[in-house]
Amino acid sequence: MKRGELYRVPHPSKSDPRKHRTFVIVSRQLLIDSQSSTVICAPIYTAYDGLATQVPIGPDDGLKNESSIHCDQLVSLEKARLTNFVGTLQPAKLEALKQALLVALDILD
Repeated sequence: MKRGELYRVPHPSKSDPRKHRTFVIVSRQLLIDSQSSTVICAPIYTAYDGLATQVPIGPDDGLKNESSIHCDQLVSLEKARLTNFVGTLQPAKLEALKQALLVALDILD
């Protein structure tokens, strides 16, 4: 399990009407490799509004449709729920994800 990997999670929450949702792991690798049972993830939606906190992704990243990572909606998920591997973000997308997270968390230099 690594930062930037995408996983499809069945029934992600009671408030999510979808049967499954794809998430990307955004936790630092040290936490992912630790004994912690959870990691921080960002949800992926088919909507893309062009916000600085969204990263467009699509079939090149293992998805069926053009979509986007929404860094304003981070969630903590149990590692045990991340079993349906979808794909891995390429280095350029990982850098875009990093920048979107900096904006979402308001920690820009």
